[in-house]
Amino acid sequence: MPLKLILMRHMKSSWDSPSDDHARPLNERGRADAPRMGAWLASNGHIPDAARVSSAQRTRDTWDGVVSAFDVAPQATFLPALYLAEPSEILTAIRGADAQCLALIGHNPGIAEAASLLAQTEPADAKFRHYPTGSTTVFEIDAPAWQDVEWGSGTILAFATPKTV
Repeated sequence: MPLKLILMRHMKSSWDSPSDDHARPLNERGRADAPRMGAWLASNGHIPDAARVSSAQRTRDTWDGVVSAFDVAPQATFLPALYLAEPSEILTAIRGADAQCLALIGHNPGIAEAASLLAQTEPADAKFRHYPTGSTTVFEIDAPAWQDVEWGSGTILAFATPKTV
């Protein structure tokens, strides 16, 4: 069975307290979009077995909203290394996974760059390069195990944003 990876950028966050970026929660739109993206994943059969999530509040809030649409909440690991991570740090987190289907929630610009680097072919949707908040790409990974994942090893099965679901 092929590996499946779900790369998601956190939902729209609040700028009410910009002094502590790590602690910024989702805003009202972000809190509404997260369960909708979770429902989109579930309705398309893309439910992860595990998740790796940045330790920032907005990514934690995104995960909480997404999993509210699932019958069973997969185990999530909250990683400080994913906070504003570069693509190489994202790849390291992916390579350490132990699941058939992994979700990873992070931040731009790293998550957009990682999605682009993983894709064998990018979708025609211009939003893919910008990766607006809530953007989600589902990949089938051409590797025998997570530790073998390389850039360019992902076939895109689906790409969506909160505005398109």
